[in-house]
Amino acid sequence: MTPTLELARALIARPSVTPDDQGCQALLAGRLAALGFHIEPLRFGEVDNLWARRGSEGPLFVFAGHTDVVPPGPADHWSSPPFEPSERDGCLYGRGAADMKGSLAAMVTACERFLARCPAAHGSIGFLITSDEEGPAVDGTVKVVEHLQARHEKIDWCLVGEPSSSRTVGDVIKNGRRGSLGGELTVHGVQGHVAYPQLADNPIHRALPALSELCATEWDAGNDFFPPTSFQISNIHAGTGASNVIPGELGVSFNFRYSTETSHEALMTRVGALLDRHALDYSLEWTHSGFPFLTRRGALVDAALEAVREVCGIDSELSTSGGTSDGRFIAPTGAQVLELGPVNATIHKVDECVRIDELERLSAIYERLLDKLLG
Repeated sequence: MTPTLELARALIARPSVTPDDQGCQALLAGRLAALGFHIEPLRFGEVDNLWARRGSEGPLFVFAGHTDVVPPGPADHWSSPPFEPSERDGCLYGRGAADMKGSLAAMVTACERFLARCPAAHGSIGFLITSDEEGPAVDGTVKVVEHLQARHEKIDWCLVGEPSSSRTVGDVIKNGRRGSLGGELTVHGVQGHVAYPQLADNPIHRALPALSELCATEWDAGNDFFPPTSFQISNIHAGTGASNVIPGELGVSFNFRYSTETSHEALMTRVGALLDRHALDYSLEWTHSGFPFLTRRGALVDAALEAVREVCGIDSELSTSGGTSDGRFIAPTGAQVLELGPVNATIHKVDECVRIDELERLSAIYERLLDKLLG
């Protein structure tokens, strides 16, 4: 059993459903302390976080990730218990294998090999680990970043171990993410009997033209790095459950995934103007959970592309697709941020897994990246 596989198994065996870390960070901290890292546990609210740094000089390269996992669902739906790591057909199975305990193991073992060869690395290495990435994400990475900024500790390069790959490890590197803006719209009407519509005001009927226009609107055309901004309705609910009652309110949940061609303020303004134009009686609550960010070609991107090419013999695709990640909290500090991790085909699914040979290649990629930036 290789060190990477052994550590990945040990992490998976801890049922660290958000925000319960279950000792994962202590396990990682022990390995890092043995390498000379200064260990700083940071607890905010109910969330455990870990900041570990080796070295005091710049530039600072940081591995970022999370120890928390999503709930596994019914254990009897799994081929093997979700928190009992098992190996079948060349794959390691268990909740968190791909998202992202496999990456954490690969990061640590890459550092162990790199520092054994280059104990006097040029610059510093950091680990920013949280147990609140899969949940609300309010007491995790964002709080650690604020803590670091308050003492003027600046991250230059950051590698987030999110499962970015599509078919084989390294084939996709995320060099940016779209912003996320959510809305909770309530359209107010007057409840009544369906046989006497003149005595009621149906909020569903009133809202449909506006919702149709929202769905048909072109918010922007995207650019060379981002697809066009998308608007998606995720939930609509109204009524008492009785077929003969006109509802008094309609609730609509929606989300924008937006590009750098617009802003969350502009989207909020446009939506408000559209709803007003349709003369709706409404209330609207917004939740902005992340700005878009982009890391252009430079030292970090070039080093990652070269590392994948040398280890895997393939050319990576740079992409900004997918959901949000904790990179959205780190990029605004001025850091260059990339996401590079395992294949994402099984994340959040029953029988989540990662290929063991690809886990080893991922660790080799991380080691090669350290060579290029700090060696």
